Amino acid sequence: MAKQTKMQKARAEKIDPEAMYSFEDALATLREFGSKKFDETIEVAMNLGVDPRHADQMVRGMVALPSGTGKDVKVAVFAKGDNADKALAAGADKVGAEDLMEDMQAGNLDYDRVIATPDMMGVVGRLGKVLGPKGLMPNPKLGTVTPNVEQAVKDAKGGQVEFRVEKQGIVHSGIGKMSFKDADLKTNFDAFTSAILKAKPSGAKGKYLRKLSITSTMGPGLKIDTSGMEGA
Repeated sequence: MAKQTKMQKARAEKIDPEAMYSFEDALATLREFGSKKFDETIEVAMNLGVDPRHADQMVRGMVALPSGTGKDVKVAVFAKGDNADKALAAGADKVGAEDLMEDMQAGNLDYDRVIATPDMMGVVGRLGKVLGPKGLMPNPKLGTVTPNVEQAVKDAKGGQVEFRVEKQGIVHSGIGKMSFKDADLKTNFDAFTSAILKAKPSGAKGKYLRKLSITSTMGPGLKIDTSGMEGA
């Protein structure tokens, strides 16, 4: 058995894996054991009572984190003419049409969000097998197929995150960095969890929110007490 580091030993002595924390206490604990070498991401995970294999139990959408994510979001936009100019002015990292499609087909897919104007979907449609598996395919329901690419780029750059439940019924997302103020992380936490609770699908059976936890890049997962959360 590998020898525990001082930090691991201290953490094991301090943290009860079955304990329920308030968000504030959990955050304080993560800060206590946080890395001194880099700015860790704070992440929320929610275990939901859904089976996403059924269409009426899918949980997916977008939520704006009021305090931002602390992450530089790379955005590609499929647009022409005036819309292309607007997307660039709003901060898009790459804008194009057939040329952008060919670039992506060649394997250049280092983007966090892909946005398209409706008239470009004929071009984008040819990238289904490339963008689909990465969760990057523009979708009107998520606001990533839109005539208003300027706003979509600003939203993506300003702290809007996509959420999508995984096979095991878990949905998770980063909600900021360890360097954020407590109040800013709490605002983001409230916005994210509220969006998931509001996105409860019609086919969800029994208890919807089964478990909620937060963690940091290098830290332990800490269970959050959900008894006071509306919709939980």
